[in-house]
Amino acid sequence: MRLGKYVLPLKERTCIMGVLNVTPDSFSDGGKYLKADVAVCRAREMAAEGADIIDIGGESSRPGAERVSCEEEIKRVLPVIKALKVLIDIPLSIDTYKLEVAEIALKEGVEVVNDITALSGDLRMAGIIASNEAGIILMHMKGTPQDMQDEPKYDDVIEEIYEYLAAAVEKAGQAGISSDKIVIDPGIGFGKRQEDNLRILRDMKRFKKLNKPILIGASRKSFIGNIIGKKEDDRVYGTLAACTAAIMNGADIVRVHDVNAMRDTARVVRAIMEVE
Repeated sequence: MRLGKYVLPLKERTCIMGVLNVTPDSFSDGGKYLKADVAVCRAREMAAEGADIIDIGGESSRPGAERVSCEEEIKRVLPVIKALKVLIDIPLSIDTYKLEVAEIALKEGVEVVNDITALSGDLRMAGIIASNEAGIILMHMKGTPQDMQDEPKYDDVIEEIYEYLAAAVEKAGQAGISSDKIVIDPGIGFGKRQEDNLRILRDMKRFKKLNKPILIGASRKSFIGNIIGKKEDDRVYGTLAACTAAIMNGADIVRVHDVNAMRDTARVVRAIMEVE
């Protein structure tokens, strides 16, 4: 996957996306990295730990989260982006569905837009990404963060997500986004029941038919807590187990809070998978 001057070696190893929430209310680390200097320090730490890409978010997408204005989101992320483009040498991703935020981030050199609406939030988003020759992560979500966990229901969760992502990939291509810059994400925890999240991890090979890299964002999420009975900060091992299953079933990128632990886990899992 080519992102500006960078190449993500997806055929060689599982790549790791480090989570950087510059928000006061994210479900796991809300408020922890709200100050720009603290966020920059954490991003540098994740880069040193082996992150292949840093995903910067200025608005929480946890269930029930309140929306913030474009101005507030930009105020949170822009100083961090500007500092990191000088201080670290790995690609940056902006976690946003807002056109104005994406435009400014791309202008400052961000290489990827991580869009939880899969380009449906703003019809102009695809064109902006294409014109900047940037990457796009297309995620499946049922509903919005404000209502997505209000009794979501599927007849066939894997097939319904597949059809949604297939349509999103086609939309991205029609807008001129290069085929080698498109990633798909089945959206664990975004309008999903406990059993839906588990089925995604078990049956995600189905998404390989779309011929796009698959990103999985399971880090510290509630479905893990429901199984092991632990709060967010104590879900590291549960996260590693979920990501192990994801990698063995086809995940190319894992989006995590705990980069150091995930790096070693991913290396061991891939070594097991690749032995002859």
